[in-house]
Amino acid sequence: MDRMQLKAMAKINLGLDVLRRREDGYHEVRMIMQTVHIFDQLQLEKRQEEGIFVRTNLYYLPENENNLVFKAAKLLREEFDLPGGISIQLKKYIPVAAGMAGGSSDAAAVLFGMNRMYDLGLSMEELMERGVKLGADVPYCIMRGTAMAEGIGEILSPLPPMPPCTILVAKPGIGVSTRFVFENLRADALSFHPDIDGMAEALKAQDLKALTGLMGMGNVLETVTIPAHPVIQRLKEAMMRNGALAALMSGSGPTVFGIFENKQAAKRAYAALNRGHLAKQLFLTTPYNNRRNGYE
Repeated sequence: MDRMQLKAMAKINLGLDVLRRREDGYHEVRMIMQTVHIFDQLQLEKRQEEGIFVRTNLYYLPENENNLVFKAAKLLREEFDLPGGISIQLKKYIPVAAGMAGGSSDAAAVLFGMNRMYDLGLSMEELMERGVKLGADVPYCIMRGTAMAEGIGEILSPLPPMPPCTILVAKPGIGVSTRFVFENLRADALSFHPDIDGMAEALKAQDLKALTGLMGMGNVLETVTIPAHPVIQRLKEAMMRNGALAALMSGSGPTVFGIFENKQAAKRAYAALNRGHLAKQLFLTTPYNNRRNGYE
C-alpha cells in the first residue's frame, strides 16, 4: 500500500471536569468525549526521497515540525527506521484552535495510516501509547466514539453511543490558547463540577433528556474562557433561546455546540445564529460512533 486517504474526525466534550493540578504541572481531568461528523482529509503517500513532506490548504498552518502530523510521522519513522519518505496532504475543515482536537485527530490519522501502509502490526492500544507522546487528546482521537477520559486525558473507557440527535457547532472568529486557559484555571476554587457519572448513566440508558439535564453537562474551563471571550456566553444563550436541550463550550474553547432533539429545530437555530453574525463558522452535524470503520 503506497497511498492512503484518511478522515480525521473532530470531537466535542459533553462534560469536562478538572479535579486538580498535579505536581508535574498537568491537570487531572474527567471528561466525556464524543466524536462528530466534522473531519479533515489527509492523503499519505510513500516517496523514494528521504524525509517528511507536509502540505496544507491553509497558509497559516506550519508545514514542518511544528505541525502534529509531521511529529506523528517522525515518531514512527524513527522508531521503525522506515525507508524512503512520506508526503502528507492535509485539508483542514475542523476549525483551528477551537477546542475540537483537530490537530490531535490529524496526528492520530497519520499514526493509523502509517501503521497500515508500512504493515507495522501495531494494535490500537499500541498506537494509543505512542499517541500520548504527541498530546493528551491523541489516544482518544485514535479510539473515537463516546468515551470517558481520565488522568490527563489518556486513560480511556468506552461508553455506550450518544443517543440520536443533531448537533449545531458554532466557532466564533477568535482563537483560544489551551495553555492560557489551564494556566489561569483555579481548580481548587471551582464551585461547580459537572455530573460526569450521571452523564455516563444517561448514556447507558440512552436518555438524551437526562444526558442534557442542567445538573449534568458542564465544562469548568468556561470559568476562564467566557470572562476572556464573552461571545461564548452569547452563543450559548442564542442556542438555548432557539431550542437547544443544552449548549456548552467544547474543550478550552471557543467553539460552542448545542444539542437538539431533531434536525428541524437545529436548522432553525442555525439560521438564527447565522443572522446574528456571532459565529464565523457554523456546522450541523451528528454523533459519530463507528469505531470499527477505521479512518477511510
